[in-house]
Amino acid sequence: MDKLCLGFDTSNYTTSAAVFGGGTAENRGKLLTVPEGALGLRQSDALFQHVKRLHRMVERLRADGAMGRIAAVGASTRPREVEGSYMPCFLVGEGQGRTLAAALGVPFYPCSHQQGHVAAAAWSAGREDLLDRPHLAWHLSGGTTELLKVEPEGHTVRAEIVGGTSDIAAGQLVDRTGVLLGLPFPAGKALDALYPEADGASFFRVKLNGLTFSLSGMENKVKELLERGEKPANIARFAIDTIMNVLLRATQEAQKRWPGLPVLCSGGVASNRQIRAAMEAICGAVFAQPQYAADNALGVAILASRALERGVPA
Repeated sequence: MDKLCLGFDTSNYTTSAAVFGGGTAENRGKLLTVPEGALGLRQSDALFQHVKRLHRMVERLRADGAMGRIAAVGASTRPREVEGSYMPCFLVGEGQGRTLAAALGVPFYPCSHQQGHVAAAAWSAGREDLLDRPHLAWHLSGGTTELLKVEPEGHTVRAEIVGGTSDIAAGQLVDRTGVLLGLPFPAGKALDALYPEADGASFFRVKLNGLTFSLSGMENKVKELLERGEKPANIARFAIDTIMNVLLRATQEAQKRWPGLPVLCSGGVASNRQIRAAMEAICGAVFAQPQYAADNALGVAILASRALERGVPA
């Protein structure tokens, strides 16, 4: 287990720690606790939970025999790698990561949460080569629905937003639909489980403006279906199929603009079985393995390992 790299990711949904290198790739994470009926957490509450939990993720890695000599530490320090991108919850992973790296006398390598998502998706899909070549990537999560044009940049990647939602994210629509149906938050897995029980199939064809679209009006349509007494499984299918249809059309338009570029999908929404099957069949997209599609620290550890191998100064 030589040259193991330890990564931390403290997003607004999950506390996670991971190790990568020397034949080891292990992630341990725990969803943050959201009060029943709520649609998320305040940053102060998310930060407090991370402070209490992050050390436990490392303890789990050690208890499971995944820890060894740590050669570098990484952490996601902001949502995206652009000026002004900031979210207080990432301070927990960054602060503990920098402290640990200083105590061990090893390099600390920061990255963005989005860069970590891309790295974990590419590696778990068996396509780590994508980190060294241009490609298109969807980041589909509870807070983000962005279509990215990704270029390699040193040991990591640079991502330009070329499309996606102009308002609420696909994951927000999923979660709001789930809460309206009385399902636990986050609601992705519960809606995915309901989908096969639907006995009707309908969706709304969201308007595509170039590569951009709006999902904000879909919540009202979900409420209308609920008020009409529509079966919960049919409502779940309506929400998922609406998202799936617009993602497919946006991806196909992007493939026309940049022919030949592979399409990589990451984020919690990318673990939905219906969306994955359709995107694979119609657009040839490649997906993160489900356990690495949602927020995780493995991508952070992978990028730290790449930086260490290439001798990137801390």
